[in-house]
Amino acid sequence: MTQSAHLATQPAADPHSGPTPQSGLTAASESRPPVCKVAYVMSRFPKLTETFVLFEMLAVEQQRVQVEIFPLLGKASSGKEVAGAGIWRKFRDHFRAPTQPAVMHAEAQPCVARARYMPFINRAILLANGGMAVRHPLRYLITLGVIIRENFGNANFLFGALTVFPKCVYFGRCMQREGVQHVHAHFANHPAAAAYIIHRLTGIPYSFTAHGSDLHRHQQMLAEKVDKANFVVTVSQYNRDVIRKHSGQRSADKIQVIHCGVDVDKFRPGTARSDSPDSLQIICVGTLHEVKGQQYLLRAVGLLRRRGLACQVHFVGDGPDRAMLEDVVREESLQSQVTFHGTQTRDQLIERFRAADVLVTPSVPTSDGRREGIPVVLMEGMACGLPVVASRLSGIPELVNSDRVGRLCEPKDVADLAAAIEEFAHDPALRQRVGQQARQRIMQEFSLAGNAEKLLALFQRSASSNSQPEANQR
Repeated sequence: MTQSAHLATQPAADPHSGPTPQSGLTAASESRPPVCKVAYVMSRFPKLTETFVLFEMLAVEQQRVQVEIFPLLGKASSGKEVAGAGIWRKFRDHFRAPTQPAVMHAEAQPCVARARYMPFINRAILLANGGMAVRHPLRYLITLGVIIRENFGNANFLFGALTVFPKCVYFGRCMQREGVQHVHAHFANHPAAAAYIIHRLTGIPYSFTAHGSDLHRHQQMLAEKVDKANFVVTVSQYNRDVIRKHSGQRSADKIQVIHCGVDVDKFRPGTARSDSPDSLQIICVGTLHEVKGQQYLLRAVGLLRRRGLACQVHFVGDGPDRAMLEDVVREESLQSQVTFHGTQTRDQLIERFRAADVLVTPSVPTSDGRREGIPVVLMEGMACGLPVVASRLSGIPELVNSDRVGRLCEPKDVADLAAAIEEFAHDPALRQRVGQQARQRIMQEFSLAGNAEKLLALFQRSASSNSQPEANQR
């Protein structure tokens, strides 16, 4: 979802909402010293399809954690990257389309100003690698050897790890000099490998969060990453079981389930929605990609149209499947019922949630093994008081855990999807009741602030164990 070259503008203050993460950070950082210093590593920052990374960082900063940001890729974007794609795919797509400034939320702008963007190679990186190779040749070579051994057989993982290795040496040196006490990576693939490299070279403890496709498609080096990590976070019990099955029972105690959270003060219901089944407003949010299953929503709406029920479908997001989905719209004769809104900022998305009657997230497993964890957009829509229709897949049933908060359908089952939408279309009172319960579910277990407190405890425990400034060979 990075098509536009324009940056989001700062939203106006909302008199009904609580303090934003950005304002809370400013107050906390000015009044009290940080309790620990944590470096966050991710592939690209900022990224609209990964807003959970941005708002998690802002939330832990409100908990008085000093966060330093180390993206592996630059802030320029081709606008064509596929979520969860490997480094090689990102390189290829990057050079096939012109680069442009990344679309970002207003809250991301201060973070971008202090993020450590670096090329893959330059004089400073060469000097850092030369210095490490001279001072600690065995450590340098052993770490490089482990990276090659553990990723051998997967061209994408091997290419990605070797590509970021020199930069990670430089990042590790920066972190040492600046007193970073813990490294946390988002995604179990390349970012976790980067955190692993930094740890092996510097001794700084690390952790990583596993989400969805980064975990389910390939488990290259996963056991080694888990073994050396101080702790591992994942967004669902389903993912925890996947990691434990692959890395062994001895790792079970270090795997923590911490759901991605949402700001329930920002994502909240608006005015009453329409109560006419003829004007049911459906919103579907996410990258236009096979894993999101949007074509099955269109088929379901086509089936409902033939039954005499007209729905308006609003797609928010962009991606490689746009042309295919437009073909399906024409095939199902839905031109007057479907709107592609493209990339939207968070404030724009919230307004679309408030204008909708139901959120549909028809996720599917893809032909290449990609699948979602728990889509954050489901949490955001539920926090806005929307009933949801989602797929019985991966960790989604842990969020939509009963009919009181939404409906689950079998992936790719058009008839099942249509039946769930039709039920909500004909019963406005049901929509209101389920939407209210959905918001309560988010407030109780998927609050951003509550999950940040859990991360804080883990960061503090790890930071207190970081007494060695240099790596211990293990």
